[in-house]
Amino acid sequence: MSNAPNTELSKALPKSVDPYRLAEQNGTLEGVIPLSGLDRFRDAVLGFGEGAVCRVKLSFYMDSERRRVVAGELEAPVELECQRCMGPIGVALVSQFSLGLVTSDEQAQQLPKDLEPFLTDDFTANLWSMVEDELLLVLPPFPLHDRNDCPAREDLEAYEHDSSAAEPVVKSGENPFSVLADLKKTKH
Repeated sequence: MSNAPNTELSKALPKSVDPYRLAEQNGTLEGVIPLSGLDRFRDAVLGFGEGAVCRVKLSFYMDSERRRVVAGELEAPVELECQRCMGPIGVALVSQFSLGLVTSDEQAQQLPKDLEPFLTDDFTANLWSMVEDELLLVLPPFPLHDRNDCPAREDLEAYEHDSSAAEPVVKSGENPFSVLADLKKTKH
């Protein structure tokens, strides 16, 4: 998705649609979802700017096996907690995904490996919930500032300097576990 302003992308994405009809018509939806409207996602991030939105493009179609599929792209700016300094770090979450539309677990098990299932009712799919799930999936597990930009850089460098001096010196060819073997001998 481009960062250029687009009047189509400034309209709100509907909360629910009939995905099966959209797939039969090869429909495409583009719009935004206010991040403040995604409760589970809001609880998983440190924050985001006032009025922050997730830009979304969803293309519905039927594949060669007549399965209904939604291919999507999303982009959202958020603040996460740096796991090194515990301070805020700005991250742009980006995802591209393909989901197979299913109404039962049996249908989900029949999908090919390249399609994740998206469980829907017979005629409605909650698009906001689908986007929220995808946003949660692309959250980095350990967000970190770039090493040179992290406020904890000086502490990290001091720790690395101190810990290198404390490492035991092992002569090449010497077994590092020989100390354990010696301890075992002295106890018997």
